[in-house]
Amino acid sequence: MKTIGLLGGITCESSLVYYQLINQMTRERLGGHHSAKSVMISVDFAEIQPLTESGEWDKVLAILLKAARGIERGGADLLLLCANTAHKLFEAIGREIAIPIVHIVDATAREIEKAGFKKVGLLGTRFTMEEDFFKGRLQEKYGIEAVVPGKEERERVHRIIIDELALGNIKSESRDEVSKAMDGLGAKGVQAIILGCTELPLLITQDQCRIPLFDTTTIHARAAVDLALAAQDPR
Repeated sequence: MKTIGLLGGITCESSLVYYQLINQMTRERLGGHHSAKSVMISVDFAEIQPLTESGEWDKVLAILLKAARGIERGGADLLLLCANTAHKLFEAIGREIAIPIVHIVDATAREIEKAGFKKVGLLGTRFTMEEDFFKGRLQEKYGIEAVVPGKEERERVHRIIIDELALGNIKSESRDEVSKAMDGLGAKGVQAIILGCTELPLLITQDQCRIPLFDTTTIHARAAVDLALAAQDPR
C-alpha cells in the first residue's frame, strides 16, 4: 500500500470528506480493519482566501509549496491537492517535488469519458469556472467541452462556496440558487454537470437532481486509492 499525501485546508470542510472517503474506500477494497496510509498537512484557509481574491497567487504558491514539501518529507508516495482551485498551481508545485500529483481534472475526465459525454456543465469557484486550468485541460487533453453559467450566476455560486460552504454553512436557499444555475446549464444542452468545487457535494447530491453529476471530491479520492492499492487490490 502506497502512502497518500493530502494537502488540505482549502477548505477543512472538504478535507474531512477526503480523509473519510479515502479510508472508507480502502476498507471496502481490502476488508477487515484496513485503513489508508496517509500524510496530511492542512493549511489555514484564512491566509489563502484573501490572497486568491486579490490575485496574489505567488504568495498562495509559497504556502502550498511549503506544505507539499512537508508532505513529501513525511513519506507520501503521491499527492492530492484537496481543492479544484488549487490545481491552478498544479504545474508550479509539480516542478518542485519528486512525487506525482494526482490531477483532479484528469481523474474526472476519465469518468466523463466512460459515460460517453462530450459536453458538460462546470460549477466551482470563479477561478475554476473562468480560467483555463480546468476547462482548458478538459478540452485540450480529452476533447470535452465545459460550459459555465453567466457572469452573475458565476459570482453567486462563488460567494456561496466561499462565504457559506467553506464555513460549513448549508442553506436551502443556496441550494435553490445552485439548482437554478444547473437548470440554466441544462438549457444549454449539457449532458452532465461537474461539481468542480470540493465543497459543492456538501450542498448538492445526485439524488437531488435528474442530470448526471460528477462529484470531483469522490472521483479524486477514488483515483488516489486506485493508485495506492494498485499492487495489492484483492479484486
